[in-house]
Amino acid sequence: MIIIIINNISKFYKVSAKIDKFKKGEILKSLKPILIIIGIISIIITVFLTLAKKQNMVTIKKGNISHQPIDIKLHHYQDSQCGMVIDTIKYSSEVISPDGRTWFFHDHGGMIKWLEDKKFKNSATIWVHAIDTNRWIDGKKAHYTRDENTPMKYGFGAYENSKNGTILFDEMRLLTLRGETMVNPIIRKELLKKRENGNH
Repeated sequence: MIIIIINNISKFYKVSAKIDKFKKGEILKSLKPILIIIGIISIIITVFLTLAKKQNMVTIKKGNISHQPIDIKLHHYQDSQCGMVIDTIKYSSEVISPDGRTWFFHDHGGMIKWLEDKKFKNSATIWVHAIDTNRWIDGKKAHYTRDENTPMKYGFGAYENSKNGTILFDEMRLLTLRGETMVNPIIRKELLKKRENGNH
């Protein structure tokens, strides 16, 4: 009788161990996709952080008390709104707060969106790179086209001199905040049609 009981207990533990092993396998199978995703995200974050440290990316400059534009070294500065690396100066802009902090942007539309909720938005100094004169100009006095192929697709190109179809800063700001930019497919189609017809 004792031998039978011992055999039954032994069989129970073997079956129980197999069930535990099966459950662990099922749990691991269900966790496998989640663990893979977490691993990939960790690798991506590590790569970005390592690259940013190696390249010493600039996102903000402090101490610009003269409120003058700062030369942007391409592939060394990051857009303050979207975080992308600034790789062209053509559509770049800078915002300087009253205390001399300077932020950098590679698309004027992104600059407007970023600036909108800042307490110093009305007292900020804004510099934009003028396409026609290839120099930094006062962003609030610039003339803007609406149909350019800009990095974030807002479409605003800054010009020092007025040309057919350009708008002023306040209108550019309003259009950006209302979403009436080249990002909007309906507006994009309208603007491209005007450009084809020569009505910039």
